[in-house]
Amino acid sequence: MKDLLKVNYDNDRITLSARELHEFLEIGTHFKDWFPRMCEYGFEEEKDFRSILSKSTGGRPSTDYEITLDMAKEIAMIQRNEKGKQARHYFIEIEKQWNSPEYIMNRALEYSRKQVERLMLANKVKDQQISELKPKADYCDVILKSKSLVNIGQIAKDYGMSAQELNRRLYFLGVQYKQGGQWLLYSKYQDKGYTSSETIDIPKNNGTTIVKMNTKWTQKGRLFLYELLKREDILPMIERN
Repeated sequence: MKDLLKVNYDNDRITLSARELHEFLEIGTHFKDWFPRMCEYGFEEEKDFRSILSKSTGGRPSTDYEITLDMAKEIAMIQRNEKGKQARHYFIEIEKQWNSPEYIMNRALEYSRKQVERLMLANKVKDQQISELKPKADYCDVILKSKSLVNIGQIAKDYGMSAQELNRRLYFLGVQYKQGGQWLLYSKYQDKGYTSSETIDIPKNNGTTIVKMNTKWTQKGRLFLYELLKREDILPMIERN
């Protein structure tokens, strides 16, 4: 079958350019006046046609319309001339070929192939998201599984730091300050349940003891530190590449 006009097989339907059809039919009326008049025969935008920009040959791109094969057949029939007859017979042959068992099978296979590709892509995206979220889940799981208090040295170890370094960072971040040898939270954090003070009896050589207060972190506080340090681009070792 000789190709009189270029057709597109898109979204399971056949379409073609209204401008190219206008040119083939050798319509005397200017395209911008002719196409609206054709639409008066009951054709609906988005159902029978949609506007597109045609490729420019040097000037600004002009408006074209992608029309369905059914619309093209009716327009060809309306012309009542030899060109219209040729176009209509051409469209009927294309439609017959499109609806042949061979073409239907090919479309079904192509549809199945695209579905498989979409599923494979979706699975790859899902795997990527899981791999990105897993380190955080692993570290948070470690925190949430433990109900005990932890000292700053244990938390610092998670980040590959010393207790002194982490305490210093938290000081500069405005979280805590040191008083009487003990690190204390600033007032804005004191009632959040992030820490708990323990009393430690330290024996002296002369047989007496001194009492010292030691700050330990709750698991809630540990999660707070995780989010705080993450905003500073400081991640626990388990989340680093």
